[in-house]
Amino acid sequence: MVDRATLVSQLQTARKRFATTTSPLDESHSTFAPDPVLYTVAGHVAHTADAIEWFVEGAFGDGWDLDLDASIAKARAVESLAEARAWLDRAFERAISTVEGSADEELLAPIPDTRIMGGAPRAAVVHEIVDHTAHHRGSLAAYARLLGQAPPMLYS
Repeated sequence: MVDRATLVSQLQTARKRFATTTSPLDESHSTFAPDPVLYTVAGHVAHTADAIEWFVEGAFGDGWDLDLDASIAKARAVESLAEARAWLDRAFERAISTVEGSADEELLAPIPDTRIMGGAPRAAVVHEIVDHTAHHRGSLAAYARLLGQAPPMLYS
């Protein structure tokens, strides 16, 4: 039996922590990047959203899209933080609804496309989404500090 409530809670917590950490950033920060080769603020959030969709599609959909250059270009094209945050909300909603709507057998079944995660159970993408989201949350906390903003404490 799958503890679906815990999987959903992990996604909801990742979403909440991402929003809390990035809350000092506003639309005026959308195009900031400390270096031209790095994602902008909006690009980071867009990439995070795209990655959530990538994990869900990879595990529950048609498999892993390994055209990473196209994925990077799609995230870099987003110049509005509001647009990126809306995409992130949709991506989290899809991930949560996918987990909630999947039978135990589906969540425990191996990911059919073994090129990524080597056939791990589909439910394992939740951990990867949380981990990847935390990585970009940390990067955006550093961006906020470079912009003179202090991310709020997560654990209070």
